[in-house]
Amino acid sequence: MESANQACEISRGGAERRRKRSEDPVTALHYQLAAVRRDAELDAVVLADAAGCLVAGAGAWPACEELAAYAPLLATPRASVRRTVSARLSALEPEVESLSFEVLGSEVLLSCRGGSGARREALTRAAAGIKRILDAA
Repeated sequence: MESANQACEISRGGAERRRKRSEDPVTALHYQLAAVRRDAELDAVVLADAAGCLVAGAGAWPACEELAAYAPLLATPRASVRRTVSARLSALEPEVESLSFEVLGSEVLLSCRGGSGARREALTRAAAGIKRILDAA
């Protein structure tokens, strides 16, 4: 039997959509990103800080780490990067969508790879959930 904090039935009025929830912000972020990943059929989706450190993610761990590390470079390309980094950025660019926004006064990057094409909408939905979770923390 699942606790009320882990699962929530969908009401007839559609008021509650979440199936998993947590009072812990890190776990809640993971649940949010996992739901977006599942719904948009993404390979990976990550929340990273402006330095490329992984804050939360959903997907294979190595893919999440790589996506978070490259997120700042993909969001604001720089002319002076090493050739090997530049080659990897070129390979990732067509597969990755990123969204930069501010949470609690800090810039964060939300990035995803793969998917069925509705990546921007998925990131917008994830950003709203992330803001809600972190504002309540």
